[in-house]
Amino acid sequence: MAKQNYKNIELAPKYTPKKSEPYMCPQHLAYFYQLLNAQKEEILQQNASALDYISNANKTNSTITGDDLDIAVSEQENTLTLRTAERANNLLAKIDAALERIENGTFGYSVISGDEIGLSRMLARPLATMTIEEQEEHEKRK
Repeated sequence: MAKQNYKNIELAPKYTPKKSEPYMCPQHLAYFYQLLNAQKEEILQQNASALDYISNANKTNSTITGDDLDIAVSEQENTLTLRTAERANNLLAKIDAALERIENGTFGYSVISGDEIGLSRMLARPLATMTIEEQEEHEKRK
């Protein structure tokens, strides 16, 4: 479907894929490849910060002699941080799957029908794996 030279393409700083370009041409793939990798890097940094926070909080909690409310609030913050990190890990898995679809030439095409998902939808939701119609049908069945 697409050539593999998208990794080496340097895009203009404000480049956005256009409908006038061939669908999922190397420039489109380069755009999404760079976008997804930037999102992945940001999430990895946030997860590292979250782990540092929890590690420091656990060290602090072991030496705190505060009341039960202080300890409960600290534990609640740790739980929330862990949940956020778990959601981020789920998002990382979706980003990795999208990067794999770019690599194998199926990015931007439905995993169900193989039809084009559409540039507008991919710009709005780069992790989309189905056309809008297929997604709506999938959600109705849930």
